[in-house]
Amino acid sequence: MDADRALLAPRGELVHGCADTLARKLAQLPARTARVDLDMSGVHFMDTAGLRFLEVLRDHGRRRSVPVTATRWTGQPRRILALVGLDTTDPLRSPDRDRVPAPAATPAVAAEPAKRPPVREEEVERLREAIASRPAVDRARGILMAAHGCGSETAWRILREASRLSGAPLRTVAAAVTADADRAGPRPPEEVRKALATALVRHLRPPRAGTGPETADPGPPHR
Repeated sequence: MDADRALLAPRGELVHGCADTLARKLAQLPARTARVDLDMSGVHFMDTAGLRFLEVLRDHGRRRSVPVTATRWTGQPRRILALVGLDTTDPLRSPDRDRVPAPAATPAVAAEPAKRPPVREEEVERLREAIASRPAVDRARGILMAAHGCGSETAWRILREASRLSGAPLRTVAAAVTADADRAGPRPPEEVRKALATALVRHLRPPRAGTGPETADPGPPHR
């Protein structure tokens, strides 16, 4: 709190359940709160649940009759806002809030809408695929963590390296992990299976004596 202004700074991923967390936090704000600002620079991923997050914030502003903002968007979340046609500076901005009346002598200029930077079609498709494949990737991470006793970050590195080594999309690698766990469905591509095996060995092999976890040479993969 800064006097009667509340500044919230979300961190990490804006996914299912985050809107409920925000609602609880807003309900805990002091009664004197006259303004709520969110600094979104710490959010590095969001899916469509992020739109529900914004609705919770907007509804709070309406019910309490206080101004609310969500600014400093970066990276993938900023591109999601552009994809759905929201203001990437502040998606809660009212379209008429900062509109300046145009001089009467220049009606043609005033009638021209502000141009939004174009979003490339291939980038839009990548964003759609990333959102659609997120549940499968998260499940694959959970399977790796349970099967090998590793942490979330290690599981994520294994998936990313297997994707890089095989040249397959991350969702394909995640599907291979899930298929191996379920023993059902079509057999994953051989190059993906080999890449997964290599990534597992590199990230799960204990370091050699005399080397720390950050400096250990993974060496060639086991055959």
